[in-house]
Amino acid sequence: MQTSHQCSGIIGIHPDPRNGISLDSFGAFITNPISLRPRLPTSHPALVEFPGGFLLHTGLPNPGLNGALKKYSAKWNRTGLPIILHLMADRPEETQRMVRELENAENVMAVQLGFAPLLADDIILMNLEMCLGEMPLIFALPHEQVLTLGRKLMDGGASAISVAAPRGAMYDKAGKLVTGRMYGPSLFPRSLDVVRSAAMSGITIIGSGGVWSDADVESMLKAGAIAVETDAQLWLPKEAPPP
Repeated sequence: MQTSHQCSGIIGIHPDPRNGISLDSFGAFITNPISLRPRLPTSHPALVEFPGGFLLHTGLPNPGLNGALKKYSAKWNRTGLPIILHLMADRPEETQRMVRELENAENVMAVQLGFAPLLADDIILMNLEMCLGEMPLIFALPHEQVLTLGRKLMDGGASAISVAAPRGAMYDKAGKLVTGRMYGPSLFPRSLDVVRSAAMSGITIIGSGGVWSDADVESMLKAGAIAVETDAQLWLPKEAPPP
């Protein structure tokens, strides 16, 4: 895998030119998380802001793998970017089915496996064992597991490790506690430190988390990342400065 700037799963399941985002500078497009079966959105979606970022709770809605292939595979083939499918990999037997089906998909260069919070290391390692094959496997891990589990995954045949969006909890305006994934530039110093430590440990690491500017991308690469994922920064209007 060559050094590149990747569009992380934050703007849908396929590159849509109608969203006004130029993808000319990106080396790949990573989809929103996809599960084996369709998922509905949570009944109480939420976005809670905090200084330097926000917390997002959606339930990870998606049409399921078969639905995504039927609706988007032709679009993936026509796009100018290689596609990386982000798969929800909490159940190894289901992950294996999805990976095997994608081995014959055109223009899908790799899969990125994401996991539920606090999923046991043994389950993640089982995903690796069951899914190894022709398709390169990228494991999206929380900060803590990047350093404790990343080396084992690399030794077992994983192509790379990426830094998953960290999770947190915030009270919304109604006083309800909301848990979810966190995004924003305030996350960058911690993410950069994880990338630096991972690279020093010999882990093939993809940098992400709080990447908000070209300077952030360069810092990630300088720290040892082989590629960098951009996420919620893509939601900003082009004329708006980073918060």
